[in-house]
Amino acid sequence: MALKTSMEEALRLTRSGKLAEATALLRSAFTRSGGDAPSPASVIGGKLIENLPFARPKPEPEAPAGTDTDGSFEERSYSGPEGTMHYRLYRPAQAKPGMPLVVMLHGCTQSPEDFARGTGMNRLADERGFLVAYPRQTQAANAQKCWNWFKPGDQQRDRGEPALLAGVTRQVIAEEHADPARVYVAGMSAGGAAAAIMAAEYPDLYAAVGIHSGLACGAARDLPSAMAAMQRGGGARSIGTGRRFVPVITFHGDRDATVNEVNSREIVAAAAAAAPAPLTVKTENLRNPTGRSYTRETSVDAHGTVLIERWTIAGSGHAWSGGDASGSYTDPTGPDASREMVRFFLERKRAA
Repeated sequence: MALKTSMEEALRLTRSGKLAEATALLRSAFTRSGGDAPSPASVIGGKLIENLPFARPKPEPEAPAGTDTDGSFEERSYSGPEGTMHYRLYRPAQAKPGMPLVVMLHGCTQSPEDFARGTGMNRLADERGFLVAYPRQTQAANAQKCWNWFKPGDQQRDRGEPALLAGVTRQVIAEEHADPARVYVAGMSAGGAAAAIMAAEYPDLYAAVGIHSGLACGAARDLPSAMAAMQRGGGARSIGTGRRFVPVITFHGDRDATVNEVNSREIVAAAAAAAPAPLTVKTENLRNPTGRSYTRETSVDAHGTVLIERWTIAGSGHAWSGGDASGSYTDPTGPDASREMVRFFLERKRAA
């Protein structure tokens, strides 16, 4: 009981940004209980990790992702000035030059294999004809395999993780002869926040971005501000002049206790501010065949072209909407976020 109380107090201190105090408290509590004292990193791991941008995991099945699909699911790697990044590439059986490419960024504690299972994106790749790349975050880069979206060094073009992710994207385009005008990036939670950074920093590379349960680019600059943004929103960094607008589709559960739904509104606000002209917002209140209610908000230009979509799923938590239960952090009740993202993506080509 004493250890549980100490954990709760350490969590309160962490939320307040008092990481040193939280670390000291946990060290003392573990020492009294006879356990090993935690490292500073474990203040944001173990019992407290549930407050970072991902949901509680379920054990991964032994079978590799892609076993129910017809194509190949290969392990590859990219190396560049910023280091090496491994990734999985899914190639449909009927792969051919000129296909679109979707880059999928998993959430914390997830893997490319788990993310592929949960989102079902490989099956959609077979159906619609596109390549899927799943970059792999390592525990060496982040103890919980989160993308470091809250670190300044990983929020800038040609630096850190953005440089590696862009390198993976370009390598797949070159090696598979993908259509460079039809390249898209999407992610869940920490991966969604990383996808927002990629769209902001590489509008010359991605034609659209999909963000599920994520945060806007620039929502945080360190761990304390990240935790605050997850609960209350953190604003969004100005996209800046001279940058191209990137169409965005977001999904967020209105019961998400890990990353508050206010963050999806901030993502849309940042995108609307960067749009080439004022947009008109239209809202539809819908219900899918399972009875799940959701809202689809579209932002359209003067020609009636949809540039931004925001989906809010009633009663859903921190989970991929419409995902497969064999993967972690999924809500099979829907609506189908993967299918809607692909539909949104394939309707768009990057301007020359």
